[in-house]
Amino acid sequence: LHVAIPASILSLIIYWLIRDRRRVGNLSGKHVFITGCDTGLGNSLAKWLDKRGFCVIAACATEKGGQELRSCSSLSLKTVNLDLSDADSIARAVLFVMEETAGKGLFGLVNNAEGTAPVVPTDWLRIEDFHSVLEMSLLGLIEITLKLLPVLKKAEGRVVNLINAKGLMAIVGGGYSLSKWGMEAFSDNLRVEMQHFGVKVSIVEHGFFKAGLVNSDVIERDLLRLWNRLTPEIRDSYGEKYFVE
Repeated sequence: LHVAIPASILSLIIYWLIRDRRRVGNLSGKHVFITGCDTGLGNSLAKWLDKRGFCVIAACATEKGGQELRSCSSLSLKTVNLDLSDADSIARAVLFVMEETAGKGLFGLVNNAEGTAPVVPTDWLRIEDFHSVLEMSLLGLIEITLKLLPVLKKAEGRVVNLINAKGLMAIVGGGYSLSKWGMEAFSDNLRVEMQHFGVKVSIVEHGFFKAGLVNSDVIERDLLRLWNRLTPEIRDSYGEKYFVE
């Protein structure tokens, strides 16, 4: 027993070292679909994978974002417009990916959607404020993942969900933290179920990147809008001093 336990631990360490040194070869022809590529982490990742020879399909929320990304990438990088809160937009993007990967399957799906949420107390909010965040940052990502599972299974590909780690700390009201916790749970369930098909599911918990998410002007604008929308009863319970501070 004294020999077996150290030997088992050593074997696991050797296995992890070998596994972590493995690199994907023959990148040509491998398709990777990334959401949220207008700016920030998704945009940088699309350029990085494109330079390394992957066939990148980048989803952008705006036509301008797609044009700017194509202008500084290779001809093999394709863009598609995607609004994660719109079922029709998701369906069109999925069809585009299916056509681009026809016969090959999808090697990688990278779900990246930051979204924004008001930084205010919970009782300043209405249910529609939660819907506006969850529809894009959680339900939209789940929907597009479900619809792409057949082509991911065909290529024995992988799903990589980029989740802002600060969203896992429930320090403000609204749907932002809810969406991050939801993507964690969805990823963990999907990982177990997709092992049978050779599809890997990973979570990358990252910190803040330079993006509109932490724009102080946006935060102040939402704060003022929601304060003015409150009933007199709720506003009086907090007081003007609370709002100013």
